[in-house]
Amino acid sequence: MSIYEEIEIEDMKYDEYDLSYTYPCPCGDKFRITLEELWDGEDVAKCPSCTLLIQVIYEDDDLPPLPDESDYESEEEEIVKDLKSIKIQA
Repeated sequence: MSIYEEIEIEDMKYDEYDLSYTYPCPCGDKFRITLEELWDGEDVAKCPSCTLLIQVIYEDDDLPPLPDESDYESEEEEIVKDLKSIKIQA
């Protein structure tokens, strides 16, 4: 496996909604690695449009915590309530 570049996690963009980090690829797309992959010890981000790979340099202290599954359930419940209220209003 050939690594194109080593990138500090601080130089990557974190998406709180998607729980992933991205970094611009020379091909025009973005390298992407999920928070879960990082917590699992993965450190290689892939570009979906080309064959380039980057190595993400980080320490566990740099990572936000993974959300609990209960957090997802609460969000789903809120969405269902919102949809029901919209349906009732219509």
